[in-house]
Amino acid sequence: MPTDVPNSRNVLSDRPSSPAIDSVGLTPDDLHLFNEGTHARLYLKLGAHATAINHQSGVHFCVWAPNAAYVSVIGDFNGWTRNAHPLSQQGVSGLWEGFVPAARIGQCYKYHIRSHVNDYIVEKADPFAVRAEVSPKTASVVWNLGYDWHDGDWMSSRAQRNALNAPISVYEVHLGSWRRVPEEGFRPLSYRELADQLTEYVLRMRFTHVELLPIMEHPFTGSWGYQTTGYFAPTSRQGSPQDFMHLIDALHQQGIGVILDWVPSHFPNDEHGLSFFDGTHLYEHADPRLGFHPDWKSCIFNYGRHEVRSFLISSAMFWLDRYHADGIRVDAVASMLYRDYSRKDGEWLPNEHGGRENTDAIAFLRRLNEAVYLSYPDVQTIAEESTAWPMVSRPTHAGGLGFGLKWDMGWMHDTLRYFERDPIHRRHHQNNLTFRMVYAFNENFMLPLSHDEVVHGKSSLLSKMPGDDWQKFANLRLLYSYMFALPGKKLLFMGNEIASWDEWNHDGSVDWHLEQYDRHAGIQRLITDLNRLYRLLPALHRADCEPSGFEWIDIQDSTNTVISFLRLSATQGNPELAIVFNLTPIPRKNYRIGVPAAGRWVEVFNSDAECYGGTGMGNMGTVHTAPIALHGHPQSLEPILPPLGAIYLQSAQTAAR
Repeated sequence: MPTDVPNSRNVLSDRPSSPAIDSVGLTPDDLHLFNEGTHARLYLKLGAHATAINHQSGVHFCVWAPNAAYVSVIGDFNGWTRNAHPLSQQGVSGLWEGFVPAARIGQCYKYHIRSHVNDYIVEKADPFAVRAEVSPKTASVVWNLGYDWHDGDWMSSRAQRNALNAPISVYEVHLGSWRRVPEEGFRPLSYRELADQLTEYVLRMRFTHVELLPIMEHPFTGSWGYQTTGYFAPTSRQGSPQDFMHLIDALHQQGIGVILDWVPSHFPNDEHGLSFFDGTHLYEHADPRLGFHPDWKSCIFNYGRHEVRSFLISSAMFWLDRYHADGIRVDAVASMLYRDYSRKDGEWLPNEHGGRENTDAIAFLRRLNEAVYLSYPDVQTIAEESTAWPMVSRPTHAGGLGFGLKWDMGWMHDTLRYFERDPIHRRHHQNNLTFRMVYAFNENFMLPLSHDEVVHGKSSLLSKMPGDDWQKFANLRLLYSYMFALPGKKLLFMGNEIASWDEWNHDGSVDWHLEQYDRHAGIQRLITDLNRLYRLLPALHRADCEPSGFEWIDIQDSTNTVISFLRLSATQGNPELAIVFNLTPIPRKNYRIGVPAAGRWVEVFNSDAECYGGTGMGNMGTVHTAPIALHGHPQSLEPILPPLGAIYLQSAQTAAR
């Protein structure tokens, strides 16, 4: 039983709430909205809530089990006796509720359910529990979410920090394996320890946000949180809900946003979880062609069921309401959109129109985004969507899915495929780099180099790079320089910023010992400086999602394997940066490119600088134009291009503004 029991006072942040959900106990409005699928804050009514009725303290319990013949709550307060505290069914809603005077905060409990189907009897964790026992135990815990937040400055200004024209550079983190404590059995850091250490590190590295792999409660550590059982509970492996709030609060106080990875696409079939909840397929489809995911061996939500939509939307809103999350990254959206996703012929059912689209999931995603942005226009919802589904990040009123951002998976695949090639062959594959700009502004994109690219035998990013050790590090610096130069928000998984040799291992830790070696420390310094420039220079972020901020200089020079482009300020319309990439280990001296502005251009970044582990070849800080027309521009520059290097040249005209 948990011992760190908080005061029962419930300190709520200043958050919008739906009508008629201010107090514990179901109202007719609650029942109507729930069964209609539009109740966005069910967590205020379902689950376990410490309260007082007729001056008697206790806990109010409420659970959805429409096909149950009998439901009771069992726990520490009644010796886990099945018939001690039966719940009462509320009309035809399928909801069961009751008040247990003996129950207290900190006590463990489950629901005993006897189905009217096949005499099925089971003990289930609470789908709306806000805390769970530490895995491998599976009971829910009565808890209170009182917390005094100190992030008012962040919350009042985050609309600007999360905007599409703001610099958003995300450090993706698996909290359980970011750093461990060797002296104590190699345990993961607690939320409280992470509040100090992770916050300090992200601040030093100049990332603007962190994105946390799912912290929602999950039974199997090896799922990395993607097999969720507790959609309203942060995992207890690293502390209490208040400890996790403290982590987010600490990050916010240092100006760092927090995005939570969230999984509404599937859930595991563990007996204590959502699967076959009341003796029927309640949350999932009964037909495995609709309700079973062949890749993950898990259950697929029935998005056509109104109550399931209320459950999921309430979960997303919960993390925004109670944990001050600044965004929700929705996992595996493609698997939700297509009924035939990862299925062979005969293994899936067409929709009502005979097509492969999952119309119920599409409707759910649109309602989800509408609900989030109605209450929180200052956050972002982010889709991990790997297909060419149109208008993922366009408003629902225009026919889109309503997300704020979409991961550019095509960019990731094409770019890594290109960089894995020996430079001698790259001249034949330059379109792998240039094709992205054909569709770059069809969506609001985030460029991800995520955890998925450094697991399951794919090797680390450094190990993917061709050549000897020097070339591997130079190629990795070039890859990162390319990512930060392109339009689009950025995401980098932990360990990539210090050039780990090994794949990510969720049972291990980031290879922090590598910081002592110059080349690894150089990569780390490079990421810090790229983050600094990305924040500092408006041309690198202001038009991330607009075509006005980008212009090719030259994409045709496959002979030298060089590409170049301009980044422009969306508000000024003037050239701010000319960026050139030499994608071979052969230095290019006096390489001429056309530019629109005459005068001095300052070399503000060079990936081959000695401080990054490079050779130090560069342009002594400045390049001057000559009145030689080239690439459609009246002026041109003749910079030195270092081997496997990128240079960012800033027009002195814009630098002076």
